[in-house]
Amino acid sequence: MNRLDPALRSRIAQDLLRIGAVTLSPLKPFTWASGRFSPVYCDNRLTLGYPEVRSAIAEGFESLIRQHALQCELVVGTATAGIPHAAWLAHRMNLPMAYVRNAPKGHGKGNQIEGFAPKGARAVVIEDLVSTGMSSTAVLQPLDAAGIKVEAVLAIFTYGLDIATRAFSNAEVPLFTLSDFPILLEEAKRSGLLSDLEMASLESWYKDPDGWSVKRGGK
Repeated sequence: MNRLDPALRSRIAQDLLRIGAVTLSPLKPFTWASGRFSPVYCDNRLTLGYPEVRSAIAEGFESLIRQHALQCELVVGTATAGIPHAAWLAHRMNLPMAYVRNAPKGHGKGNQIEGFAPKGARAVVIEDLVSTGMSSTAVLQPLDAAGIKVEAVLAIFTYGLDIATRAFSNAEVPLFTLSDFPILLEEAKRSGLLSDLEMASLESWYKDPDGWSVKRGGK
């Protein structure tokens, strides 16, 4: 369970909407790589262009680490979108940093983990987005094989899908996020960005994303 300050959580949700990092479009849904239709699309790489937003994100990550009393000796970013946020957090907390490739390097030393990653270190993994949780939990095995203990995965945003909850439960590693779909929905409603019909559609998707997609011709 997140214990991040509600004001900071709201601010980050507002920022993601304001800069278009998260886009809500219930009447003209997006198509995910899986073939699913979705009324929400997230591109947190846009946060890189806004110093005030990325600073709030780093502040939020540090707050999560302290509030959950995570033993953090190393910050690890996921390739590629988690790397810059891991770097800003490591700098803020004066900690070493590493990152994990999707697969071992095809030449040189064949590393999958790059940077300073001493065996026995306790780490947090920084992710920009959690959808199904598959890619986020995939980095845990190479870290474990390297003798690194992952205390938690921290992410900017999650869609809040049940499949992701199961993935982290099976991995036995907690996920803490700065923002999620319900918070974003609250901010969108408060700002008056969407009509009642659009809000109802978004709420319907959140309750049953698979059924919502299939009803509209997606997978």
